[in-house]
Amino acid sequence: MAAAVSSSTAPVEEKKFEQFDVVQDYSDHHFSNYVPHTRGMDMITKLLSKLHIVNSSEKKHQQTTGPKQEWVRRIQQEWKSLEKDLPEGIFVRVYEERMDLLRAVIVGSSGTPYHDGLFFFDVYFPSNYPDNPPLVHYHAHGLRLNPNLYDTGKVCLSLLGTWDGYGCERWNSERSTLLQVLVSIQGIVLNAQPYLNQPLYDDSEDDGLVDSFVKQISLEYNESTFLFSCQAMLYTIRQPPQHFEGLVASHFRGRGRRILLACKAYMEGATVGSETLSGVKGSPSPDFLSSLRCRFDSLLAEFKAGGADCEGLLPVAPRQ
Repeated sequence: MAAAVSSSTAPVEEKKFEQFDVVQDYSDHHFSNYVPHTRGMDMITKLLSKLHIVNSSEKKHQQTTGPKQEWVRRIQQEWKSLEKDLPEGIFVRVYEERMDLLRAVIVGSSGTPYHDGLFFFDVYFPSNYPDNPPLVHYHAHGLRLNPNLYDTGKVCLSLLGTWDGYGCERWNSERSTLLQVLVSIQGIVLNAQPYLNQPLYDDSEDDGLVDSFVKQISLEYNESTFLFSCQAMLYTIRQPPQHFEGLVASHFRGRGRRILLACKAYMEGATVGSETLSGVKGSPSPDFLSSLRCRFDSLLAEFKAGGADCEGLLPVAPRQ
């Protein structure tokens, strides 16, 4: 029986990676071809990107007024909030030359089928921000691993105006922030039962609609989700997004063994996403077992190459 895997404590190397930082090159950003509406404000952008001298830059440009300057001030506020209040498991990079662009990665939480995965999002602040919400693109790799995250990269969320919502669920130009969007994705979208994110099952537990049949479908969905998450790990390791190469390497070097032990526990019948993997719940389906064996061997090879502790772990897929 596979040993239980500890919870989401981040590896030491991962903790050394700054949660918030300003970078230069934005060439691989999904929205890099959008015409920058900060053109002509290069000096302001550079000054505001140095967060420790924001006050002096504001003083220097206090005569500058108009919509563009108001937009810059709002983005500056977003940067300050992100630098100060990002929760554990979210990392952000902003761009000195393109204040309208941002990239974030969210670490999948323990107790979910997304555990230990890295999920990347590219963000674009439109010229009418914050009257309109930001545009957010998910690095999907062609995989649909959540009802709210399409294989095209579309993110369905009420806050973004891409999903129905009411009241405080919808974007409010005075109160809503990008930090709120990221935390919503982390906690509401990448959750323990993503199948129930679908509108048919909103508040269904309270209504008694989540019967044993639906719960079984949800468990099977979690199995498929974990397989997709493993595939996404492989894509990310082989081609890490720019400016996150160090995080990707240290993350999987530190968590590789835990991920592989979780795979082995799932092969032995543990419920996908369980906090404690030592309790076997049943027999995995043949299709899930076969697919997971292949993912395990691929991950094992990549983790070994990246310096993860894989001692005692051997390939499990039958040889052809």
